This record gives sequence, C-alpha cells and structure tokens, in this order.
Amino acid sequence: MLPWKRVLRPLIALLLTAAVAVVPATAAQAAAPTSGWNDYTCKPSAAHPRPVVLVHGTLANSVDNWLGLAPYLEDRGYCVFSLDYGQLEGVPFFHALGPIDKSAEQLSAHVDKVLAATGAAKADLVGHSQGGMMPRYYLKFLGGAAKVNALVGIAPNNHGTTLSGLTNLLPYFPGAEDLLTAATPALAQQIAGSDFMTRLNAGGDTVPGVRYTVIATKYDEVVTPYRSQFLNGPGVRNVLIQDLCPLDLSEHALLGLTDRIAFHEVANALDPAHATPTTCASVFS
Repeated sequence: MLPWKRVLRPLIALLLTAAVAVVPATAAQAAAPTSGWNDYTCKPSAAHPRPVVLVHGTLANSVDNWLGLAPYLEDRGYCVFSLDYGQLEGVPFFHALGPIDKSAEQLSAHVDKVLAATGAAKADLVGHSQGGMMPRYYLKFLGGAAKVNALVGIAPNNHGTTLSGLTNLLPYFPGAEDLLTAATPALAQQIAGSDFMTRLNAGGDTVPGVRYTVIATKYDEVVTPYRSQFLNGPGVRNVLIQDLCPLDLSEHALLGLTDRIAFHEVANALDPAHATPTTCASVFS
C-alpha cells in the first residue's frame, strides 16, 4: 500500500467512527420518534397549507440537525417532517454519506409519504448543506418538481466545494479520489468539478415551477467559495446572511443548527406573502 493510502484510509475511518464517541446525547435518540415534529396526524392549516420536509446535511441525521429549526417552524403553525437518508452499513447516526442519486430516491419516497398523510398537493423542502443541494436532483431527474412548491437551502453545496482549496490536492495523489468514492460516495460527489456536480448543473440550476431560496454565510468553511452556493435562474433568491445582519458570525454548521436570523429568513421563504424584514433583531422573533 502506498504511504498516502496508509494515512488516508485511517483518516476516513476516524471521521466516521471516532465521532461516535463524541456524539451529543440527542443523537443517541436519532432512531426514536421525534418530539413534536414527524406527527403524521398533522393537517396543514389554511395559513400554512403545505407540509415542510427538513433534509439534513452530510454526517448529520433527522433529529440533531433540526433541534433548533423544527420547533421554530412548529411554533409558527407548520406541519414539520424530517427523514434520514444516505445511510452506510455499520455507521450509526452519521448519514448522507451514500450515493446522492440514491439519497434523492429516499427523499422522493418520503415526500410521497408526507403528502399522502397530510393530504397536501405539494410540500416545501428545507435543507442544510448537502440537504439543500440533494433535493435539486429529485426536482430535476425524479419528478419532484410536480410535488414541491419551494426549496430553501441553508449553506447548500450547489456547485461543489473546494474545502478551501484542499480538494485541489487530490490530483497529486493518484487513486485518492477513488478511495474516497468507495468509502463515502457522497463526499467525493460533492467535490467541485465531480461528474455528479457536472450532471446536476448541466442545462441550468433550476427547474420551472419551483421557488428557490439560498441562505449563505461568508464565514462558511465547508462549502467554499461560499458564493458557489448561490443559484442562477428564474424563481431564485440568493441571500447572504451578513447583508441582513453584519454582526452574524455563524459559519457552515451553526447557520443551520442555531441561527435564528437564518431561521427567520427560512420562514420568509416559506410564506413570502407575509414576509417581514430580517435584521439582527430577528434573533428575538
């Protein structure tokens, strides 16, 4: 085995397994029913006629990623649902690692389940990181555009990431990307210039009939450069959170986990007819 393989393979294993030892207590309950959301008896109201499906990011799950946003939306009268996807055998709690096209199939099935339970004609999707990008595959290739009104991406990896330039080193290590692909397909697919990213964005970023909102932070250290998150096309609103509140220092993870300014902008995107200005004071709303 080449020396770099001796280093890369344990690093991948460490990323996936050692993290289990430091997982927050809430993740231990990830397989259990959530408290409050994922209530399949919930019927959307006239004020909020569409259920909201939350799509977690890479190395996250359907509970921990949404401990902040799910109750926030519930308190505002939404029927809220979340799913786990992209699971790898033997890797608990840390999901969204399998092939992204297969993850999109899981999302498709989950949206169908939610629509059947709620009686709604369409759903709204809100995703963090990979969860803000993967639904675009569902919309573009799996017929999701007929079932989705809006997609809100929080720090979404829409055009691939350079991980602040680190992925540019892969060509100098022959076989490294193949090893990464075999171990965690979704990670390799999210690299800027990957075959998956090229196919996803060929012919345009959007599909007709869906409203798109992207919420990004200039302090993102995972999806880099941060402006690669933004979409082009009709029905798109790109938001840099620091344009709304210059004091907001949230980076990639916190933007989706705890940032109430971002949450306020999510609520605006879900109900644009009743949107209110998002400012630094929105943290109190």
